[in-house]
Amino acid sequence: MRNVGFNSVLIGLASFVCCWEARSQSLLLNDQVPTAAETMAERQLTFKPGGHILTNVGVWTPDSQWIVYDVRSDPEGAVFDGTRIEKVHVATREVVVLYESRNGAGCGVATCSPVEDKVVFILGPEHPTADWQYAPNHRQGVVVDASAPGRAALLDARDITPPFTPGALRGGSHVHVFSGDGRWVSFTYQDHVLAKFAEESAARHIDLRNVGVSVPVQPVLVSKDHVRNHDGSCFSVLVTKTTAHPEPGSDEISKAFEDAWVGSNGYRRSDGGWQKRALAFQGHVLTRDGRTVAEAFIVDIPEDVTRAGDGPLEGTETLRPFPPAGTVQRRLTYTTNRKHPGLQGPRHWLRSSPDGTRIAILMKDDAGVVQLYTVSPLGGSPVQITRGEMGIASAFSWGPDGKRLAHIMDNSVFVTEVETGKSVRLTQRSSDSLAPRPEACVFSPDGLAIAYVRTVATPAGESHNQIFIVSVPVE
Repeated sequence: MRNVGFNSVLIGLASFVCCWEARSQSLLLNDQVPTAAETMAERQLTFKPGGHILTNVGVWTPDSQWIVYDVRSDPEGAVFDGTRIEKVHVATREVVVLYESRNGAGCGVATCSPVEDKVVFILGPEHPTADWQYAPNHRQGVVVDASAPGRAALLDARDITPPFTPGALRGGSHVHVFSGDGRWVSFTYQDHVLAKFAEESAARHIDLRNVGVSVPVQPVLVSKDHVRNHDGSCFSVLVTKTTAHPEPGSDEISKAFEDAWVGSNGYRRSDGGWQKRALAFQGHVLTRDGRTVAEAFIVDIPEDVTRAGDGPLEGTETLRPFPPAGTVQRRLTYTTNRKHPGLQGPRHWLRSSPDGTRIAILMKDDAGVVQLYTVSPLGGSPVQITRGEMGIASAFSWGPDGKRLAHIMDNSVFVTEVETGKSVRLTQRSSDSLAPRPEACVFSPDGLAIAYVRTVATPAGESHNQIFIVSVPVE
């Protein structure tokens, strides 16, 4: 397909867009079958100057009518300077402010509950000081009910003064994602208490990234003997095990990150039983020759996360918090002997099919091209899905029927059929500067649209992220 600029794309789609505007209900909001023209319709939803950042998953409300985002200013979202969580309506383009931070705090990385009109996101510290600025170990999760914008409930408690409190964290949580039933929330975590240690030893740990969950067992109340301590509405624990110095060639990891819930309701174990709660994630292993490689892991989580396992849930002054009793961490991929070992490509979070049978990952093929693969939650050899010369260029998401994956490739939005590997281009190819951004490409819950971001230039010569959607052909 020849290369065309994004302005040309918009001109070519102008007649399609008018079809969207004329309807009292968007095609994204009902069961009408789109015409051939409407199938390829791309639509810009936001226009105001300033940043618009989508999280890599969970950006749609359950009814597929709204998209939630934050307003961090830089295109990648690396600068945590956003002060609002907003949502935009896909038919009317109405924008609603769900939360506005105050007292010097930033907010961002918003995701929706799949079953309720609730949004969870990161909140940075209010009244930041020289010793408590925004940092990975100085942030927290909060939840806002869209029916009551502006009022946020604290998700995870924090207690950084001993004796520590079971169910409270001692640092910062981030990238919060609801489980399929909307009850639990996963997050990645870094520890404030251990950040002062530079080297791990037998007697003490250091701060390493881990994965945890917040569970609505009971509110967690903590001592207010530190200004940064606070209560939380959920019981929060870490569920992964890390070590700063993994044994070369072993399944030990030094970092747990980019996690995803397995299945909408779990997966079937090898013993035939049903595992309701599990998270897939990337883990850094050390190869026998000393290289750090990312592999896919899974952790099975018990329903009762309040019972201590190998050590205290709350950790100690020198040891990080321990996972609950019954937590089982397993390695899924063994790729160190491949020509291009490990999970590779653009930054991506593992994503599970809704039925929990496949976990999608990115790896390079022997030619060095980033391709989509899937691996079973039981392990085994990864199955290659795409085989094209154009590499996958973004994070990705599953359609709700588990048959297709949405992603960016060749400066366009694509969907790929998992069974056949067939990829269909949904947007015309644009220039590099106007291509869909790599951070997010997210299917709507009804499977009729995909949300993503483009950087759009203004007449004044500025550029801002703007949110777009494209409709998906009906099978």
